Amino acid sequence: MILEPGSAASVDDVSKAIIEQLQEDGRRSYAAIGKAVGLSEAAVRQRVQKLTDSGLVQIVAVTDPLQLGFPRQAMLGIRTAGDVRAVADDVAAIGQVDYCVVTAGSFDILAEVVCENDDDLLELVNRIRGISGVMATETFMYLSLRKQAYNWGTR
Repeated sequence: MILEPGSAASVDDVSKAIIEQLQEDGRRSYAAIGKAVGLSEAAVRQRVQKLTDSGLVQIVAVTDPLQLGFPRQAMLGIRTAGDVRAVADDVAAIGQVDYCVVTAGSFDILAEVVCENDDDLLELVNRIRGISGVMATETFMYLSLRKQAYNWGTR
């Protein structure tokens, strides 16, 4: 496994198995992971360090926005003129935006946002509409989360 920051990674089956273990429980001990994948605790620690140093893996706490007082979630479709990457960077810099991608199709950018209430969402949409290069937005308010998974990428 050779990983360099910013490069396309070639990940072997053992590293994929380690990633799967961490996806199931990011607090799982290196010893328990080692037992599951057939490596020593030290070898797992080194591999996890390489995976995180390369940027391939982040170990984070995933929160439930509803339980933290952020009941309004939405996906914003954004149409742009000019340099879509510059607009996407401006959108991505906004704190309430937790996901921002440049896309092909009806929208140039999709941005997922989390807000405390409808007034905050309206203020945020107006802020995004004010970004140079934003031509139009469409808001898709989340009514019910049916699935959210973070286990892709290894199978």
